[in-house]
Amino acid sequence: MPGTELVTVFYNWRLIDKDPDDNKFVDCAVAANTDYLVTNDRHYNVLKKIDFPKVATIKLDKFMALLT
Repeated sequence: MPGTELVTVFYNWRLIDKDPDDNKFVDCAVAANTDYLVTNDRHYNVLKKIDFPKVATIKLDKFMALLT
């Protein structure tokens, strides 16, 4: 499993309108080029409709299943 790395966010995408406070996590996921953003928060569902930047979300239970 890869380690962690400090990532600086240089751009704010503002992709989540319903809960703008969630955008900091999306911006970090884009900057870090993550495979998944792990969340059970329904506000992130809007990301499934956005083609660019592509941010894949996964629910915690499914992510935990990938680890086992």
